[in-house]
Amino acid sequence: MLDHHRALIYTMVIVSAADRNLPDSELHAFAEIVGHLPIFEDFDKADLPVLFNDCAELMSGENGLDATLQAIKIGLPPKLRETAYAIACDLVATDRAATQEELRILELLRDRLEIERLTAVAIEYAARARFQTL
Repeated sequence: MLDHHRALIYTMVIVSAADRNLPDSELHAFAEIVGHLPIFEDFDKADLPVLFNDCAELMSGENGLDATLQAIKIGLPPKLRETAYAIACDLVATDRAATQEELRILELLRDRLEIERLTAVAIEYAARARFQTL
């Protein structure tokens, strides 16, 4: 079973891996999220490489995506599920153009984490607004 830190990190990994492309903007956003969000204040950043590998291993197994989504849900207390979805949306928004694969992962996360539709839309719009450029 994952703790809340692992569940949030796994969320970021599956979103980043969705389109098999990890641009510098996503890596920077990943570091910003872990470095600045209050939920990660007591997280040891030295654990990140191990968590990346653990998540990749889970994803590569039979029913990997489904197993990872289930582990994320179980590892997150209900009050952090919207946080996980917001983090996922921020990662997708960093590219300023979501791929179909990223949108599909967001849909799967939204469904698995039982994020209400209106809440999801608000989170998605907020992420897009934060990463908007001229």
